Amino acid sequence: MEAYVKKNILNSIATIEFFHPEQNSLPGNILAQLANTITEVGNNTEVKVIILKSGGDRTFCAGASFKELMAINDADIGKVFFSGFANVINSMRKCPKFIIGRIQGKTVGGGVGIASATDYCMATQFAAIKLSELNVGIGPFVVSPAIERKMGTSAMSQIAIDANTFYEASWAREKGLYASVFESIEALDAEVQKFAEHLCTYNPEAMMEMKKIFWRGTEDWDNLLAERAAISGRLVLSDFTKETLKKFK
Repeated sequence: MEAYVKKNILNSIATIEFFHPEQNSLPGNILAQLANTITEVGNNTEVKVIILKSGGDRTFCAGASFKELMAINDADIGKVFFSGFANVINSMRKCPKFIIGRIQGKTVGGGVGIASATDYCMATQFAAIKLSELNVGIGPFVVSPAIERKMGTSAMSQIAIDANTFYEASWAREKGLYASVFESIEALDAEVQKFAEHLCTYNPEAMMEMKKIFWRGTEDWDNLLAERAAISGRLVLSDFTKETLKKFK
């Protein structure tokens, strides 16, 4: 199957789904489509709540595309690539609608950042998380503000330093990333739909004002995440990272 970002709007609920055949990794074009779709749907007056999900049943998101990482040969190009994740996170925080995260499987690196940028997140027991960036010579610079905001500095630094370990979904729930963890995708989907339908009974203006309050203090993220993207764009050119990425061919 080919990579895609698609949306569906039904009964005031917008479902945005992304997919990539390489474990839902995210190349630059998919990141751009995802950010633009979130912004577009957020501005749609017919939409009251958004569900964000990925295709497939094993991995929510494998993070950055290794093919594109390996092709970066200039710091400016690197900054542009990592800015893709910044743009998605910023589109999510600026979106005037609540975004429900539906995390069906493992999520790595940038995927953890995207899950953390949702306003309410539910997962299956298979949705373990890992920040693997340090393992390849960079770091979760762009996504760490979102993760730290959601889970706290202690949890964020733990998974950032322990870059080889998947942390179970139950741990992620204890740290505040997931509101609920379910035994199956079917149970997850049923609860996500039920929850979204219930949110649609609330006052849209009240939810919009609540979202502003939730994200208070992040007004500098346009600049902050761009600065973080520049750090990653520089580090991805290091000899350490280049040699490490070759092992993933």
